[in-house]
Amino acid sequence: MLEIYAGDTALKTIQRDGFSPDLFNAFLGASGGPKWFTLFGLDKYLFGEFFNGRQQPLNLIGSSAGAFRAACFAQNDPVAAIERLAKNYSETVYSDDKKPQPVEITTKAFELLEALFGNTGADEIINNPVFKAHFIVAKCNGLVASENKFKQGLGLTKSFINNALRRPLLKKQYERYIFQHNQSDLLLTDPDNLPTTSVSLTTDNIKRALLASGSIPMVMQGINDIPDCPKGMYRDGGIIDYHFDFNIQNDGLTLYPHFSSTLKAGWFDKNLSRNVRLQHYDKTVLLCPSAEFVASLPYQKIPDRKDFVELAPQQRIKYWQQVFVESEKLALHFKHFYKHQRIDQIKNIKQLM
Repeated sequence: MLEIYAGDTALKTIQRDGFSPDLFNAFLGASGGPKWFTLFGLDKYLFGEFFNGRQQPLNLIGSSAGAFRAACFAQNDPVAAIERLAKNYSETVYSDDKKPQPVEITTKAFELLEALFGNTGADEIINNPVFKAHFIVAKCNGLVASENKFKQGLGLTKSFINNALRRPLLKKQYERYIFQHNQSDLLLTDPDNLPTTSVSLTTDNIKRALLASGSIPMVMQGINDIPDCPKGMYRDGGIIDYHFDFNIQNDGLTLYPHFSSTLKAGWFDKNLSRNVRLQHYDKTVLLCPSAEFVASLPYQKIPDRKDFVELAPQQRIKYWQQVFVESEKLALHFKHFYKHQRIDQIKNIKQLM
């Protein structure tokens, strides 16, 4: 049900020291909207049991849906928070299911965010000394900053062409902003040299930063003028960091539960043959559902945003709720792997590149 991959250094470390939560000091959460529903059970186990009681800092790095998950994990009760996120996201219904407008989608996303945070969530995330949240956001320049759909579409077309030629050309249109815990020690190196700025999370910017991280171009409104940042338009972090292709400079390992074994750097790479750089996953342990698990789900696929349009609301909600139930199997598999130290089940991540 669950496939486990590791880079060379990660695999050698595990073979030498065994598999334990203490090996990890970074955690990745990718973009992908409701695709993360397949990880729901695994998320609850990881932050309800596996990392429970942890004393050493763990950097939680996420874009879009991954940033929303990070916001859950950094709260005092991460399991209750991820359950609120799953329930409110999965039960979202729009007035026009076939063609919801950006204004309504953005309004619903803000309501989701309020449910996720509750009364104390923002302060808990900002002040958590162990689970340190990092939200990746893309600051947009030029046509992609426009809310006019025609102009924005032209800008995105230019982005697609530039990215197909060379990923570093994206820096003409996008800058990476990382909203992070004020005591973060996260250091990234990016060979594509996309401009990167780190901003401390505060009560003034945390909600707008998180909403920006999930603000999908052409689908939602962007977020203008986030406090503590230069004026401008901020959108979905997955535009440039969909599944991540940068190096995390850390002494420990990185745990990366992901809905797929296919890794693409940015949003514009989804249909390209270009893969992420193998060396960036040298210290990473990747957890992902197997093809067998996906085939066992309703419709033989993992959830995605198209379900909002292609399925009636009650049909979609029933399907997604079934995925939540089935996702517990991944948690059970991982728990068995960890408790019995089935290190022989780990595959080398080279097989995916």
